Amino acid sequence: MTDNTRAIPRSILYTPALSLNRVVKALTYDADVHLIDLEDSVPGPSKAEGRIICRTALDNAPPSANIAVRINALGTVDALHDLVMLCGGGTAPGFIVMSMVRSPAEVVFLRETFASAGKYPEIYLTIETVEAITDLDDVAAVADGLIFGSADLAATLGVPITWSGMLAARQAMVLASARHGIGCIDTANYRLSEPEVLAQEIQNIRDLGFHGKATVHPSELEPINSALRPNEGALLAARRITEAVKAAQGGIALLDGHMVGPPFARMAHTTLGLGQAWAARFNRSNS
Repeated sequence: MTDNTRAIPRSILYTPALSLNRVVKALTYDADVHLIDLEDSVPGPSKAEGRIICRTALDNAPPSANIAVRINALGTVDALHDLVMLCGGGTAPGFIVMSMVRSPAEVVFLRETFASAGKYPEIYLTIETVEAITDLDDVAAVADGLIFGSADLAATLGVPITWSGMLAARQAMVLASARHGIGCIDTANYRLSEPEVLAQEIQNIRDLGFHGKATVHPSELEPINSALRPNEGALLAARRITEAVKAAQGGIALLDGHMVGPPFARMAHTTLGLGQAWAARFNRSNS
């Protein structure tokens, strides 16, 4: 394990900046990251008020390292106003989530804009455009994390939001995030009245290698957290694998009737590093 293992959120709760009371209440829910949304969930006529709500919430919230703000797409007037508000005086969020990203240059521009104001948030990208998917490796190289935006991508492709229709994009995201060591977060579930759909999506993204999942409703946090947060059983198993392979001098070992070797030890090493980094940043019981 290395000291610079990235702390990756396992649950992100999106709350529209439409009501200060609603945003403040959302901060009490058990999400790793609480996201204040200035983009799609805030209609055009309400965006100016949304920025006031966002600024007020940031300035009066607990430590903001685990608060995110999703800004409007670069190239819009609303994005310009978002940046003026966020780069100005006052508390800065720990994360900025970009929308409708099309090129790495946009990410570099945003990072440099915040740095010019002495602010250094982690930058997560909503992957929802064809351009971002086709240039995903270069886009991921300048990001701190990726969040799948299934609705806009499906609309562009003219297909329904199904597992098979979105699978290629998800696989590309996992590969890019693994190469660059960044977070990979799945899209929100839009079928809120069907908890079995959420459960199946969680299982599927675990199998693919996603780290976390976004949600728009606090009722979904418990199943997401239970499935995706590090748990003691998985961490114990990882420790046993690393110890067994170490005892075999880095070769093949037999553990509980199963053969384990260097690839298993490498995966266990990653599991332990991610678990420790997550606990240090997001585990409220350690606060």
